[in-house]
Amino acid sequence: MFKEATYADLPAFKAAHLTDEAAGTGCTVFLCPEGASAGVDVRGGAPATRETDLLRPENMVESIHGVVLSGGSAFGLEAADGVMDALAEEGVGFALAGSRVPIVCGASLFDLPVGQPVHPSKEDGRAAARAALAMPGARLDEGNVGAGTGATVGKMGLPTQAMKSGFGWAGLRLGELVVIANVAVNALGNVMDENGGWLAGVRGEDGRVMDPLAAAMHAMALRQQAAAAASDENATGSAQASGEGAPVSNTTLGCVLTNARLTKAQATKVAQIAQDAYARAIKPVHTLNDGDAIFVMASGEVPAQTDMVAILATEAMERAIRSAVRHAAPAYGLAAAH
Repeated sequence: MFKEATYADLPAFKAAHLTDEAAGTGCTVFLCPEGASAGVDVRGGAPATRETDLLRPENMVESIHGVVLSGGSAFGLEAADGVMDALAEEGVGFALAGSRVPIVCGASLFDLPVGQPVHPSKEDGRAAARAALAMPGARLDEGNVGAGTGATVGKMGLPTQAMKSGFGWAGLRLGELVVIANVAVNALGNVMDENGGWLAGVRGEDGRVMDPLAAAMHAMALRQQAAAAASDENATGSAQASGEGAPVSNTTLGCVLTNARLTKAQATKVAQIAQDAYARAIKPVHTLNDGDAIFVMASGEVPAQTDMVAILATEAMERAIRSAVRHAAPAYGLAAAH
């Protein structure tokens, strides 16, 4: 059976958070200075991503040096520029024309309504990368940290019914094969526990988590009542039909790290299969208002079957999602499962 693993079991990788509690945002960086084969799978309908086309198996670059998960919506992609600078200053990257060009991919989630309308900057990305590079081994906190600082779940009802979520990780080992799944859970839907009950999501008037579809219907009825009272039924109906005004502060972002020897195509397949973890733990998921994505970075020390890596990655990601919710603390006027 699987055994639990920690970052000490993956010495090729370094990781660190940059957390801005006042602003309610942050970023999390994952680095492999020696380079890692990588893949990605994006399923949400509203992604904010960087260098994902580069990870397609038919494209040229065979390894990358970092992945950045950040808040700030598309603005937060700027943090990856700082990570590139920090890596280049350390001599990490491909040697081109007398320079070092590190390959850094990334994705951002929408947390602008939480805290202050501030996004992770290039300087924040550089600081996070510097912190990661300075640590002899990675150790990541969970909860309201890094990319999960402003993360929330349960947004199919009214904004006040959402709950605080955060960042989580979980590691598994099978023999020499190690997989660690990391995730910032900022989902439109609810998060389910191991038995299919609600762990966090839309809160009802009694404080309990309610079914997200029931919450959506109730919120829609309230909006229709307000529209009727304002004598603006036609305009509001049009907006609802087109999806305007619906919750958009979503996106669950994951990064799987492993010591398996994978090609880009195999890493991509692992990312695709690991999306099953999102479907197991989040309901609904992969909606038009989510930008759900999973990156995979493989350092290549251990020969392994792709399916076995994917099995471990999916199990670890499912655990990481629930860990993110369980470690989240109440903040910004929102309750938490904790």
